[in-house]
Amino acid sequence: MRLVTFLVVTTAGTAAAQNGMVVLQTDFGLKDGAVSAMKGVAMQVAPGLRLFDLTHEIPPFNIWEAGYRLHQTAQYWPKGTVFVSVVDPGVGSARKSVVIKTRRGQYFVGPDNGQFTLIAEDRGVVAVREIEETQNRLTGSGESYTFHGRDVYAYTAARLAAGVIRFADVGPLRDAGVITIDYQKPGYREGVVSGNIPILDVQYGHIWTNIDRATFGKLNMHFGDSLHVIVSHAGSRIYEADVPFVTTFADVPEGKPLAYFNSLLNLAIGLNFESFAKTYRVSSGPDWQIEVRRK
Repeated sequence: MRLVTFLVVTTAGTAAAQNGMVVLQTDFGLKDGAVSAMKGVAMQVAPGLRLFDLTHEIPPFNIWEAGYRLHQTAQYWPKGTVFVSVVDPGVGSARKSVVIKTRRGQYFVGPDNGQFTLIAEDRGVVAVREIEETQNRLTGSGESYTFHGRDVYAYTAARLAAGVIRFADVGPLRDAGVITIDYQKPGYREGVVSGNIPILDVQYGHIWTNIDRATFGKLNMHFGDSLHVIVSHAGSRIYEADVPFVTTFADVPEGKPLAYFNSLLNLAIGLNFESFAKTYRVSSGPDWQIEVRRK
């Protein structure tokens, strides 16, 4: 992991007006009352808040996937929205609790453990404040050390979204940046496009890459052409084959592979009516890479 730095803007009037929306994400699942407790804390702060769920099915402790789901979703929410993301294997440790303000005027609340990697890159960070927990913590929770999602993050996010506190009231400015996770950026070199497999289309087992249309376009591919695809994990080759580049799943027979642009307009690889990930034992994360070239 590393720190990403940014320019701190402190001129008056730069803070976005909060819109009363809070979007929650955790790895808690919905089998018990943890998520409901977070919502209850927020409602105690301001019953008029609008609370929404991004997902509570992040795989346990998977910081990287939490970060990707924020990246996938935040662009579609309006200015002033407050996101809470609690995937926190280091709860109670020395890791810091922060609120990030982006250039679009959105706020992200949670532990600074790498989960804000992609938000820092693609949303643009204006400022980061460490949460002052002596002031921004649920009353009476001082002896609770393992549920910061309820006691600190939901509470602080609700106060910020409702206008009970300003961003400046969260805590001291942090000028060292946020912790980020290293991964393969999309790139082109000598006829090969390379990138990362940040996430799976979990419902269907397709693999999503971070190779955007502009980078992929350097291959000068056309629909109907074939790609040579190599998938690797931590340097070990897992899958290699020629795959047709098409517009939709119906362009190939059932059970056959295809390359296509997903809903984020990034390159994806799948099997029609089957799970590519399960069939070839492919997963996702910062240590999964993909290379593609013209056949």
